[in-house]
Amino acid sequence: MSQLRGGGFDLMLTDPFLPCGPILARVLSIPAVYFLRGLPCELDLKANQCLLLPSYVSVFFSGNTGTMTFPERVKNMIMSFVESYMCKIIYVHFDDLVSRYFGDNMTYKDLVSHGAIWLLRYDFTFEWPRPVMPNMVFIGGINCAKKAPLPVVSMCMH
Repeated sequence: MSQLRGGGFDLMLTDPFLPCGPILARVLSIPAVYFLRGLPCELDLKANQCLLLPSYVSVFFSGNTGTMTFPERVKNMIMSFVESYMCKIIYVHFDDLVSRYFGDNMTYKDLVSHGAIWLLRYDFTFEWPRPVMPNMVFIGGINCAKKAPLPVVSMCMH
């Protein structure tokens, strides 16, 4: 750790899926820049205090579309509550780890909420539009390899 502290790093570029990068950024007192596709249970949105609208935005794996009927909205809300409960179970080990190192009942969500910039590898072409914060930047398509151009199609009207 002393060697890392003396390294003179300006920032930590990491994926917050595991707590190593965010913990190191906090210990070294440098900004954390997150590069991710998304976190389970929408933790990225919750950590940034984004407005979550489960009655309007479909929960992942719900099968709902962008326009939901009333029963689909109820299903979406129920799935949101169940997901919230499951996430408490999923992240309990990360919460214990973070509170052990930083005390003050700090949770993993509290730790990752200090991210300076969130580079999100998706765009609204494949996701449902939702409110995001200004420090969340969409860089969708960054993982795409250069492909051959689309063939030219001539359209004849008879």
